[in-house]
Amino acid sequence: MASQRSRRVTLPGAADLFFRPTSAAPAAETEPVAPVADPVALAEVEVVPKKRARPVSAAKKKRAAPEPSGRQRHDEKITVYVSAAELLALEQTRLTLRAEHGLSADRGRIVREAVAVLLADFEEHGDASMLVQRLAEN
Repeated sequence: MASQRSRRVTLPGAADLFFRPTSAAPAAETEPVAPVADPVALAEVEVVPKKRARPVSAAKKKRAAPEPSGRQRHDEKITVYVSAAELLALEQTRLTLRAEHGLSADRGRIVREAVAVLLADFEEHGDASMLVQRLAEN
C-alpha cells in the first residue's frame, strides 16, 4: 500500500494573524496573507479589512477622533467577574462611544482606561479619592 498523505492542514495561530510587533512599520497598501501549508486543501485565503468607511456628520468632523492604536498584546491577565447589568452597561458604553463619539474600543480597553483613571485619582487624592469613597460605602 502506498504511503498516504495527511489531510490535516497546519494553520498559523491567532497571535501570528492578529498581533503585530510594535516596532514593525505598517505595510504600504498591501493586504497580509496568511501562510498556507497545503495549497490543495486551501485554495484561497481571503483577508477582510477591519475598517469600514462610514459617513461622518459636520459636527463630528470638527472633533475628529484619534486613530485607534489597535490591539496590543498584554503580558499579564486577570479574570474579573461582573454582573449581567454591569456587562450590559459596559457593552452599551462601548456602543455609545462608537456611535456618538466615533471611538472604536473593545470592552477590555474600556476597562483598562477606567482602571487607569481610578488609579490616577487615587494616587493624586489619596483618602479623598473616588476609590476610597466607593470602597468605604460598601
